Formats: sequence, structure tokens, C-alpha cells
Amino acid sequence: MKHNGLTQPFVRTALFAAVALASLSALAGVTDEDISASGKRNDQIVVNGLNQQGQRYSTLDTLNTDNVKELRPVWALSFGGEKQRGQQAQPLIKDGVMYVTASYSRVFAADARTGKKLWQYDARLPDGIMPCCDVINRGVALHGDLVIFGTLDAKLVALNKDTGKVVWKKTVADYKAGYSISAAPLIAKGLLITGVAGGEFGVVGKIEAYDPSNGELVWTRPTVEGHMGYVYKDGKAVENGISGGAPGKTWPGDLWKTGGAAPWLGGFYDPTTDSLFFGTGNPAPWNSHLRPGDNLYSSSRLALDPKDGSIKWHFQTTPHDGWDYDGVNELVSFDYQDGGKTIKAAATADRNGFFYVLDRTNGKFIRGFPFVDKITWAKGLDKNGRPIYDDAHRPGAPGDVKKGSSVFVVPSFLGGKNWMPMAYSQDTGLFYVPSNEWGMDMWNEGVAYKKGAAYLGAGFTIKPLNEDYIGVLRAIDPKTGKEAWRYKNYAPLWGGVLATKGNLVFTGNPEGFLMAFDAKTGEKLYEFNTGSGVIASPITWEMDGEQYVTVLSGWGGAVPLWGGEVAKRIKDLDQGGMIWTFKLPKDLVAKR
Repeated sequence: MKHNGLTQPFVRTALFAAVALASLSALAGVTDEDISASGKRNDQIVVNGLNQQGQRYSTLDTLNTDNVKELRPVWALSFGGEKQRGQQAQPLIKDGVMYVTASYSRVFAADARTGKKLWQYDARLPDGIMPCCDVINRGVALHGDLVIFGTLDAKLVALNKDTGKVVWKKTVADYKAGYSISAAPLIAKGLLITGVAGGEFGVVGKIEAYDPSNGELVWTRPTVEGHMGYVYKDGKAVENGISGGAPGKTWPGDLWKTGGAAPWLGGFYDPTTDSLFFGTGNPAPWNSHLRPGDNLYSSSRLALDPKDGSIKWHFQTTPHDGWDYDGVNELVSFDYQDGGKTIKAAATADRNGFFYVLDRTNGKFIRGFPFVDKITWAKGLDKNGRPIYDDAHRPGAPGDVKKGSSVFVVPSFLGGKNWMPMAYSQDTGLFYVPSNEWGMDMWNEGVAYKKGAAYLGAGFTIKPLNEDYIGVLRAIDPKTGKEAWRYKNYAPLWGGVLATKGNLVFTGNPEGFLMAFDAKTGEKLYEFNTGSGVIASPITWEMDGEQYVTVLSGWGGAVPLWGGEVAKRIKDLDQGGMIWTFKLPKDLVAKR
């Protein structure tokens, strides 16, 4: 028998080959092209932040304000064991498989349709790890056939995506000195980029690039002024300029050698300027009287050249930081129109209580304004965005006494906004910012550096500013500084935000609820009790023509560890460790 001039066996063989090829293609690894298209495809999520610029915005609108009330859980997966606390990761999705980290440096792969666990990897952590702010991890990176993540003992681990077996493992820094990694790594320009944590232990912050295929170091860029950067050629280190240009220029004596400035939250890549955007943490020690000067590059946003790690520009939000305000909060790229001109901007909501809009091409200050109700440490910002200090609200020097004079300062060191990522809607032009209203009594003490020991030189007690709420989800216009709406929450907000084209904003709260709001009005349209606090970042994606929503549940993180009087407000919240996944029943989908 012939068909179009071909024999039936030939047709059958060709058909089987085509099916096999399609199957292999469907299971292919994550390419650089997949990562570049991350904001345009809804059938997969292959980067932290949903797109390379970290906007946490989805163009899906099957789920919308008309039908979100019908959103229902379809599966839940427990992380199991006794390690049920501090779940902060954003999952990634590729070819129907979900990849997610859990507390204590664990990685899970699950069938995204059913929640069936496909494999699990548990890092073998030493007893001496020193994470500042709980045993959390914020996610993986995907590249090729690898699932890559950082561990609490400061390693990068690459796993085979199908089996969970270790392909390579790399020590990034010495955990005995206080280093750790909790952020999701970043893939940009074919490189694996990571920062480190550990600023409370007097480490030297650094951002590094690795070859994702084998873990070989490509370049390293210290984030404290005075340290040398290197690129690696044929396995040899080649000097690539001192960060800041000169040792100790904005640091007294040798304090730059233990200066902190850890880029512990990771970063994003902006393809329009070919720049990596990272924030840096607090200078060490916290006692600012021991280190006069701006203390670069602590509490700053940095733009780096992905090719070799050179610093293109910096913007320091809190020079001479004396309150542990850090500068790590995400810098999110966005465009807006001004007088018919497109402005390439980037925005960040800082722990210090100010919201900043920068020109992302050069780091110049465009505008800044408070996004919390009260700020006492500064009277405002000058024309260049530098804070105008209120010296009465800087903790006093201890001098010859055990501790210096105490001050009550707002915000607390946990920040007007901490790590929890905001979202930007391309439809409303608003940022949706998870924030908190709290202050602290703070005082300084004497301190000396000792490897592996806390290096603070300060004490504190955090207090809520209001009886009925601490957390506030805010919708903020970056062009005017005006607040479009707010939602108040009794406990602190500590989870990320997601915005969608369906006019929805998702976030969670420590009380355990996944919540959805009208993006324009702030009306709460949906909530679901997950059984434990939600301190992770929700995602949404499309599979088999249906829109899904996933979020991790599991109370923990910095608040119960550092919260002082605030911790009393949340002391009865239950810990947990679950992945929750939701969708609409097909017969209830309202098409727009």
C-alpha cells in the first residue's frame, strides 16, 4: 500500500520518529533563549521574579476579578520530616515539572499536574552554620539539564533535573566565618550569578559568576570598597580593578577588611542596559560611630557588567548606615512615559522607608518619597537622593560606658520593606509593595571583630506602631509617589507579591491566608487558609489551557527570631511546610 508515493512502513517509522523528537524537545533543558523569553511565555516559569527584570507580573487573564472567588486547591505537597519552618521560595516550572527549595537547603521536584514528588535532595549541612535569619532558601535557577541552588553552608549545588543527583558542587565561601547563601541564583548571559549572606558576622560581601555547566569561577566582584576584583582565565586569577578605586577611601583604618555589605538577596538582569542589578547589605559593625564615612558599597544598589563584574554605577540609599537598613531590596526595571519620552527607570522600596526611582542607564536619582507612614531617622532626601539625617535619631556612641544612649527610631531595622519582593503591573503602572509599620529602641555597644562571631555592636527592641495592624500592602504610583490603595494586616507582612493581567494582586500573610485583591481598587476578592504562615512569593502559569496559582506555606523567617515585642503578636502561629496549587474548575472559567 502506498500513500502520497510512500510505503506505509516508511510513514509509520517517520511518524514514530517525529513523535520521539517532539517528546525529546518537550523534555529539553532550559536554554538562554527560554530565559530571555521568560516574560513572554506563560507555559513555564524559568526565572526568579517571573521575568528577568523581576517585575513579578503575568500576562495571564483567564483568572480575573470576575471569577477568582472560585479559585480552588487542586493539590498540596508536604515537605515532610521535622523541618517545617521558614518556607520562602518561589517555585519554577518547566515541562510540567515544578522545582522548588525548602528550608534547610532542600530541593524538591514535583509533577505540576498532580503534586506527586518526583525526587528530593537534602544538602548535608554541618553543625556550625550561622544563618542570620532562619534556615530559609528562596529558590533555584534552571539552566540546561541542571537545577542549581545555594546552601546555608555557602555552597552552590547543581542537580540533574530528572534525577536530583549531584552533577557538581562548589564552595563559594567559608561558612565558619559566617558566610551562607539563601537567595535564588541568577542566570544571565549564560553565566550563573550569586551573592552571599553574612553581614552580621563581618564578612566581605561579593558577587560572583560561574560557568553553570561545571561550576568553574568566571569572575568575582567584592562589594566593599578597597578589595580587588578578579576575572579567571585558564584557571588563573587576573586582577580586574579595586572596588571603589582605592582601599579604605570611605572607611577608617582597616574596617573595610571586615566591612559586610553582603548582597544576600541576589539580583536581576536588565537586558535593555546589559546590567546586573544587585543590592548590598549593612556595613559591619552596626555601631556606626566605629566607622565614620559613607562606607561604600554598603547599603547600596549596584549595576554590574555581566561580562566581568565591573561596577558601572552605584546608588547608596543609606550612607553611613547606623540602623541596619541595608540596601538589598530588589531593584525592578520598568519604563514609563514623561512628556512623550520613554524613561528607562528602576524602582526600589528600601528598608529605610523611602521609595526610590532611578535612571537605570546611569543610576541617577529621579525621585524619592516615603512609602511608610512615619520616618524619624531622616528628615527627607536632597536633590540627589541623599538622606538628610536627623542626628537625634542616631544611636549614641558608647564611649567609656557599656552602651550608648538609646533612641526610638522608625522604621525598625527589619524595615519599611524587607526581603519580600514587590510586584509591578504593566497594566496599572503601579507597584504593589508589602510593607510594615514598626519602630525600635536602639543603642550602640562596643565590639571587636572575631571570625565567626556576631559583629553588631548594637542592641534593639522592635515595637509595633499601631494596635490593630503592622503589615500594609500598598499600591504606589512611582511617577507621583501617591498611594492608590492599602490593605492593613494585623501581623507583619513577610511574603512576596504577584500581579496579573486579570487585574489581580496576590500575596499571603503570616496568619496563613493566600489572598487576592483587585489591582485597581484594593478590594479583597479571595482568601484561602493554607494552615501556616505564607512568607513566600506566589506564581501563576498556564498548563493544558488552564491557569494555575502556586504558593508555599510555612511560617518562619526573621520576624519570630528578631521581632522583640512584635514577636509576641505572632507567637501562636503554627509552622509548616507545604506547596499549595490552585486553579479554576473548567466549567467556571469566565472568558473576557
